Amino acid sequence: MVTPEPADAPGLRGYLNRGGLPALLLVLVVYLVFYLGAGWIVSKLGGQFDDDDLLSSTGSVFFQLTISLIVGAIVLVAFSAVMGWNREMFGRQPVYRSWWMWIAPLVVLTPIVMRVFGIEWGRRGVDVVALVMVSGLLIGFVEELLTRGIGVKMLRDAGHGEWAVAALSSLVFALLHSINLLSGQALTTVALTVVYAFAFGVLMYLTLRVTGFLVGAIVLHGLTDPTTILAVGGIDKLQDGHPNDLIAAAGVFTFALIAIGFVLLIFVRGRVSARSSGVHHA
Repeated sequence: MVTPEPADAPGLRGYLNRGGLPALLLVLVVYLVFYLGAGWIVSKLGGQFDDDDLLSSTGSVFFQLTISLIVGAIVLVAFSAVMGWNREMFGRQPVYRSWWMWIAPLVVLTPIVMRVFGIEWGRRGVDVVALVMVSGLLIGFVEELLTRGIGVKMLRDAGHGEWAVAALSSLVFALLHSINLLSGQALTTVALTVVYAFAFGVLMYLTLRVTGFLVGAIVLHGLTDPTTILAVGGIDKLQDGHPNDLIAAAGVFTFALIAIGFVLLIFVRGRVSARSSGVHHA
């Protein structure tokens, strides 16, 4: 097991151990280089697939979605292992929980249930559905490890209170989704995705807090993306076509989710002593 270096240690590891938003943004940029680089390389070496129909085949799902997530997961797991942060990130949260925080996972779970009952499961092959579900869990693992795992730890280590931790980690999560501009998505679609991602990030932060473990946020996030992909035909896409009532309701509920995420952020309190398990109530 790797032991974290002291925060006052010289060099890059010491800088990262001191935490803070600039250091976190550096980690985000390096991650994106690997993630986007993997996608670019695969696009050059892999077969040609219909960009407008992610679900056309298992090959389409794997080369357009899964392979980059695998690379991203390897990079983040290796980074957290080298830094010696895994025990802290995956251990019990060192901060108190309030009953109202249960609102967050319930709000996130609501559209998931709607989509589960609204998706036409027989429309796609079993192999495609299975790979989408696995890929969705990978999305949850990678994005939660990056933002609610590494991100929350680095912001706490810099001495930020929990309101700032929630807001800044959610901002980083939102910025992560702005890269959809590079794939040619319309600015309005990306803008709505970024706003949604910020609110969703707040709800995932509260899920982390109220469940007490990072795995709680990973699982809930990992159910959100694959059900969304199977419902609307892609990732970070607006609903199109003529969905059934449940899928349409899930889409409308997205706006309620955004509003609730912003409102709940107001009530976040607490502070974790930097590089310790000490908790201060605000």
